[in-house]
Amino acid sequence: MSAYVKIETVSFGEAERRLAASPEAGGRPLVLIAFAGAKLRFGSESETILKEALPQVTRAAAAAKFTGKRGTSLDLYAPQGLPSVGRLLVIGVGSAAEGEGSDRAEIFDDFLGLGGQTAAKLGQGQTALVVFDPPEAPADPAAAAGQFALGAELRAYKFDLYRTKKKKDDSEREGASDIALAVADPDAARGAVGQSLGLAEGVVIARDLVNEPANVLYPEEFARRAAKLAALGVEVEILDVPALESLGFRALLGVGQGSVHPSRVVILRWNGGAPGAQPIAFVGKGVCFDTGGISIKPAASMEDMKGDMAGAAAVTGLLHALAMRKAKANVIGVLGLVENMPSGEAQRPGDIVTSLSGQTIEIINTDAEGRLVLADALWHVKETYKPAFIIDLATLTGAILVALGQEHAGLFSNNDELAGRILEAGKATGEKLWRLPMGPAYDKLVDSKFADMKNTGGRHAGSITAAQFLERFVDKTPWAHLDIAGTGMGSPASDINQSWASGWGVRLLDRLVKDYYEG
Repeated sequence: MSAYVKIETVSFGEAERRLAASPEAGGRPLVLIAFAGAKLRFGSESETILKEALPQVTRAAAAAKFTGKRGTSLDLYAPQGLPSVGRLLVIGVGSAAEGEGSDRAEIFDDFLGLGGQTAAKLGQGQTALVVFDPPEAPADPAAAAGQFALGAELRAYKFDLYRTKKKKDDSEREGASDIALAVADPDAARGAVGQSLGLAEGVVIARDLVNEPANVLYPEEFARRAAKLAALGVEVEILDVPALESLGFRALLGVGQGSVHPSRVVILRWNGGAPGAQPIAFVGKGVCFDTGGISIKPAASMEDMKGDMAGAAAVTGLLHALAMRKAKANVIGVLGLVENMPSGEAQRPGDIVTSLSGQTIEIINTDAEGRLVLADALWHVKETYKPAFIIDLATLTGAILVALGQEHAGLFSNNDELAGRILEAGKATGEKLWRLPMGPAYDKLVDSKFADMKNTGGRHAGSITAAQFLERFVDKTPWAHLDIAGTGMGSPASDINQSWASGWGVRLLDRLVKDYYEG
């Protein structure tokens, strides 16, 4: 996979040597970090590099009213006193006071955003030297450098595969940016940066999958791309329609029966833990396009339904990230891949299907299809692999957007410990969740007069009743459902993402595995 940013870690001494060896003006950009206090402050290594240029930078900052506030920057071209620097870029990281009331203890812990801001300010195809000496030393400098690298790579991501006429500013500088990251301990930082870039690859895979149009990415093609993980040591099994019919995946197959593209289930196994140790499992909804079936959706914004497979994309990206860093855990990833189309063979409202579990489901609305895909996938995972827990990810309900907008994903769980760990991982990565209630009163809403259950509980508490439906297919297995309809696609622009697809969930679940489930 091609990187958007290439990062080399060097010592502060090496950074000074490189600057001294290139005395001509118009050389590489130099990036420094500034802290906002009573006056503009730099780290000691940055001050050493600035030397006689420091007074000029201070005057320029005063004239531009640049105080080092978080998210601001100062740009100087051909600065006096730095003959080898064609451009000096100073990025503000704010002050501890700016961090009050946030989820992090101090503002300069946000090195992920700093990396994203730096990549955005530098632009594409640059060769730059970044002096990474924040005025307040991070608790783990190597991890901070890794976060910086992750943010830079994610911000530089673009999905322009189908643009034959690019804007001038997009095509002026081709290729990846080369950043020399000057740090106190290059060896420690090199390992952290390498892991971060492997994680970034997982996020990029998820983004690419979600951004692809549905005429390119249908179930068979998605399965083919997921199978590439075999090159990293992931075991891949692809179940086609005859195999799914034999096993009894009738709820999942019912969703896809109206499409010319046959359904697939992909099972990914990463065996990085102790042989025979109980695995953990992740299940992704992969509706490659969702018209709503016979209960067809309104035409407005239906094009966004190419992203209704964001859950399966996140699971694919997660398995890539875990394999890249050789995670010491046994992990199962299951992708339920279908296309929900109206046709003479499509499932009808009023149909009753028998799921893999043997439970019967009355189809009230064919647009409540994702839960049918997950029902069979969840049961198969529970029965076949006996995991320690199952987490599913799905762009499941519009109701979660009404409830939480795009700031939080919805979290539902039958296990408080698992839910708490997911929430903590969300705080650590910035992929935030909000836990919603479940209970018998909600569960009754999916009871059916004609079958064991119906596939929608009506307008009220739509996200909750969807979760209650799914819970019927996990029994006592610890389980969490992440409704990512608001976070997985159409994501707001941020320091680390300018793309329609966010790749949401890859960083969250990688952190969850790393913090709690590796031997």
